[in-house]
Amino acid sequence: MTFEHTWRWYGPNDPISLAEIRQTGATGIVTALHHIPNGEVWSIEEIQKRKSEIEAAGLQWSVVESVPVHEDIKKQKDNFKIYIQNYKQTLRNLGQNGINTVCYNFMPVLDWSRTNLYYELKDGKKALIFKHDEFAAFDMYILKRPGAAKDYPESLVDKAKMFFENASAEKKQELSDTVLKGLPGSEESFKLNEFQQIINEYKDIDTQKLKSHLFYFLKEIIPVAEESGVRMAIHPDDPPWSIFGLPRIIKNRADIQRLLSIVDDPANGLALCSGSFGADPDNSIPAIIREFGNRIHFAHIRNIEHLGPKTFHETAHPTNEGSLDIYEIVKAYSDIGYTGPMRPDHGRMIWEEKGKPGYGLFDRALGLMYLNGLWEGINKSLK
Repeated sequence: MTFEHTWRWYGPNDPISLAEIRQTGATGIVTALHHIPNGEVWSIEEIQKRKSEIEAAGLQWSVVESVPVHEDIKKQKDNFKIYIQNYKQTLRNLGQNGINTVCYNFMPVLDWSRTNLYYELKDGKKALIFKHDEFAAFDMYILKRPGAAKDYPESLVDKAKMFFENASAEKKQELSDTVLKGLPGSEESFKLNEFQQIINEYKDIDTQKLKSHLFYFLKEIIPVAEESGVRMAIHPDDPPWSIFGLPRIIKNRADIQRLLSIVDDPANGLALCSGSFGADPDNSIPAIIREFGNRIHFAHIRNIEHLGPKTFHETAHPTNEGSLDIYEIVKAYSDIGYTGPMRPDHGRMIWEEKGKPGYGLFDRALGLMYLNGLWEGINKSLK
């Protein structure tokens, strides 16, 4: 008994080739049709084309990450009903092609956020980082969002102001580009002069309303997913707290419990990302795994190091590298008998590697071997 070893691949334009991925020991590919605009149907022809490319390399398309949820669906405005119908057809087409796990998220505007993609660690490795004071500085002094300061504690406002006053023009531009232009896997990027207007479209949507929109969406699509043999796996908010005053609704155990009880169907499940939930030290990842194990359809395993309140950087996978106990996380998966897809998530950039930040070859390959070794050791010790 083991989990399925999978690997995030960004398609033909990914610097990492399918041949290289196969050499890591992964057998499954996690990918999406990034060239299709959000909201449009993924045709059978396009799905089959990508599937054939993966299978020709000796691998299989195990998970879709992601079929993006159009912003109109999240806001329940304009063409949201059309986009829901398109989403249903995409699920039918994926199921028809034997692709039965779909990861998605319901984060408004930005799906995940960092403040630097190339933060240099003491040993020269590069890692993704989220610094709350720098994010606040962007919000208050670059974006200049009205009322932004009230969303931050006074001590952080002071730190943000100090950062902004001392940062070079190049540093400010780098921060702006990182926040607005999208991270690996993001489906959209923004210009500064349009970003506030996009945020304003959520001004009447609070946490409860966004949750109601998610539940409406799920009640529409889950019956189709089940009929098509597809399992939906929602990715937690990253980071798991409000940004730009926008609501976050999948950030802790209570949110998970509510989500799974409102639409209590096996096809409605989780993509449990240890790093996303783990950015909040109050979240116990092993406890979440044990409580909701039968609804976890996809496992993202990565480690982070907490540097202070709402500030963290990503690390190598081993427990001694970060703040999360990866041994206990893998043991929890073993205890529940998890056999679904797992991927090593967000590696550092090491050995002068070039590629998408956080999605290079070397550190994720090391992470996959580490996770496989943990799994083997834990399961053999139980015999």
